[in-house]
Amino acid sequence: MKNALRSIAFITLGALAGLAQAADDAKAIVEGYMAAWNAHDADKAGEFLAEDAEYLDVTVGAPQKGRAAARDNVIKVFVGAIPDLKWEMTGAPIVSADGIAFQWVFSGTNSGAWSAETPATGKPVKFEGVSFIRIKEGKISYQGDYYDALGFNKQLGW
Repeated sequence: MKNALRSIAFITLGALAGLAQAADDAKAIVEGYMAAWNAHDADKAGEFLAEDAEYLDVTVGAPQKGRAAARDNVIKVFVGAIPDLKWEMTGAPIVSADGIAFQWVFSGTNSGAWSAETPATGKPVKFEGVSFIRIKEGKISYQGDYYDALGFNKQLGW
């Protein structure tokens, strides 16, 4: 009986250690992803996304489907419009083997155009939000961002 209990204990400890490692990996992936954003390197940030990733900016409504769409229609837009952007995790994230949720603050100056129809305002922005990110096979398979779009737009003067 003792040997059976020891075996169960070792298996349980091994499983817990595996889950802890997977959670550490998820956090490291997201930290690398955020570092690429903060280095203003949209292509590098895109490398952290799965080929079939889905990126939902809830203020836009329709998700971007696929790495190229997320990179080109979200990451490159923000990096281009706010070339000095800083994206920081605030507080302790909630981490699991296949995902992470965290609060953040995003700041910078809108010195680049958002699109041909939306020129730069030259105004500083700083807003808070939360992201829910799922990890699958070492890549970000889903990102959902939630933040105060009205406050963000007011800061830009829109």
